[in-house]
Amino acid sequence: MTHSARTSALAPTLIGTALLTVVLGVVGCSPAPAADPAPKVAPTAASTTAAPVQDAGKPIRVEIPAIEVDESLKPVGLNPDGSMHIPGFGDAGWYKRGPRPGAAGPAVLVAHVHGPGGPDVFWRLKELEPGDRVTVHRTDGTSTFVVDGSEQVAKEELPYDRIWPETDDSVLRLITCGGVFDKKIGGYPDNTIVYAHLV
Repeated sequence: MTHSARTSALAPTLIGTALLTVVLGVVGCSPAPAADPAPKVAPTAASTTAAPVQDAGKPIRVEIPAIEVDESLKPVGLNPDGSMHIPGFGDAGWYKRGPRPGAAGPAVLVAHVHGPGGPDVFWRLKELEPGDRVTVHRTDGTSTFVVDGSEQVAKEELPYDRIWPETDDSVLRLITCGGVFDKKIGGYPDNTIVYAHLV
């Protein structure tokens, strides 16, 4: 598929048993200046219409027809420093220490937006609109999510409460770098976050 690297890395660290804190800063991506936060587009409220899957299998592939993504998924965990491991350029990953897509709770998929070879897996992520569908294939079946909304936020203002809300519903977050590449900081200043719920 057409993918490429992006410059923003998710770094969640589990605190206790439930709180997940994320420090974002990607491979070769410096933090953005605190000023001029990107305008936010709040995700729309949506109710889950399907029951979460019990004992969901491992995610193996993600399909997003609206932006021509059809990519295998690789599990990502934490680096020794507590930051989230980011998949390589041309790959997509699912955060294995959180809920699996389709299970109860917020599942997270990450991929680069751009890299050495050009546009990467989530290059067009910002184009997703409410109503677009995201299907995650697992070893035990599939789960389809519908996009509720998206937002672009400065990395130092990552909305933890919206990415990892306390919920028994099955929800999905897709995250990559956002904004315009800034040579001065060596990366992208923002993150693009797409919110979706199980249907």
